[in-house]
Amino acid sequence: MRRAGLVMGCVLVGLVVVAGITSAVWTPYDPNLVVPADRLLGPSSQHWLGTDGFGSDIASRMLVGARTCLLVGVVSVLIAAGIGVPWGVTSAMLPRPWSTIVGRAADLLYAFPALLLAIILAAAVGGSTLTGMVAIGVSTVPVFARITRTASRQILSQDYIVAARSSGMSWHSIAYNHVLSNIAPLIGVQASVSYGTAILAEAALSYLGLATPATVATWGRMLRDSQVYLFDSPWLTVAPALAIAAAVMGFTLLGDGLRDFLDPRLREVR
Repeated sequence: MRRAGLVMGCVLVGLVVVAGITSAVWTPYDPNLVVPADRLLGPSSQHWLGTDGFGSDIASRMLVGARTCLLVGVVSVLIAAGIGVPWGVTSAMLPRPWSTIVGRAADLLYAFPALLLAIILAAAVGGSTLTGMVAIGVSTVPVFARITRTASRQILSQDYIVAARSSGMSWHSIAYNHVLSNIAPLIGVQASVSYGTAILAEAALSYLGLATPATVATWGRMLRDSQVYLFDSPWLTVAPALAIAAAVMGFTLLGDGLRDFLDPRLREVR
């Protein structure tokens, strides 16, 4: 079952990646093309998923939405890991009073709801794709900081760290050669899980009009635009909703599968 979850996660993530790459070179129609005469058409051979209230092709906008969610996920996770991992490692290696202060700062920020923090940042600066990526990345920093700090403290308590320090190795070298190399799989797993969270957060921000502008197709904005046609044209809502669910599930299953695969204790249980 664990391997099945990993395979399912890889398949779902692969579909999102293929859709995003495809949209960079080809779409059935111009995703921003407005054709009033073709508005609210059902799925057909010409329009695979139908058209929206403006007559735009839904399949084309879905492909572009996959590219947008991939971009937002990559940038936001890089921001979160780039700040959170050094934060966690540094707090674990500091003397106890300072380590406690830095660690509690991450806990305080972690207690604040991530989506609410992203909404506040996006509302304060203004809605744009860049703002959404930065807001999601900053809100995810405490997750990486807390996980990295806990894992780093476990590594630093090992005897070989004491031996490395006794041999004259600097703390900087210990952090790079011993701590980061040992916690890298854990960071990779958390990055996969945070990727799914970033996709969900971007969809929520786009739904609220606080992230990607209306000229760029996103699954969250497609949900927002389709809510007025929920009962008359339900396919407008089904396509982006299923895409968001599949993407989030795919990255979550991928993260869980990687954790089971990389953790030797779980391999023994399996």
